[in-house]
Amino acid sequence: MNKDLKALIEPVVIGLGYELWGFEHQTQGRQSLLKIYIDAPAGIEVDDCAKVSRQLSGVLEVEDPIRGNYTLEVSSPGLDRRLYMLAQYEAFKGSKVKLSLSKPFNGKRRFTGLLCGIEGDEVVVRMGDEETLFPIEQIDRANVVPEYK
Repeated sequence: MNKDLKALIEPVVIGLGYELWGFEHQTQGRQSLLKIYIDAPAGIEVDDCAKVSRQLSGVLEVEDPIRGNYTLEVSSPGLDRRLYMLAQYEAFKGSKVKLSLSKPFNGKRRFTGLLCGIEGDEVVVRMGDEETLFPIEQIDRANVVPEYK
C-alpha cells in the first residue's frame, strides 16, 4: 500500500467509524481509479460507502495526492475479499485462498489452498498434504475464496 495515500485515507475512514480494509490505485493512460475498501463488524451498506466517499472526496481534493483526473470508488471488501496485510491473513486462517505470486515458485505463480496462518513474514498455505510458506513480499494478490453452503 502507498503509505502517503494511506496516511490521508485511514484517519478519515476510522473517524467515520469504519476500518480501512485496503485500497488500490490503478492508472490506465490518463484515467486513474482509486478503490477504497471499508469494513465494519455489522457489514457495509451502500449508505456507508456514500458517506465515506463524500468525506474522502473533500480531503483528497484539498490534499491533491493523485495527479490528473481520477474516479473514487468506495465499497465493501466483499466475500472474495483481497488480503493486504499479515493481520488479515491471520484473521482468515482456515479459509480457502487464491494466491498470485510476483515470482514463480516451483514453476507456478498461482496457487489455491487452505490458509493456515502466518509465520513471521510468511503466509502458510496447505495444498493437499503439504504446507508451503510464501513470503508476503512475493504475494502480488491474495483473495479469500467464498464457500457457499
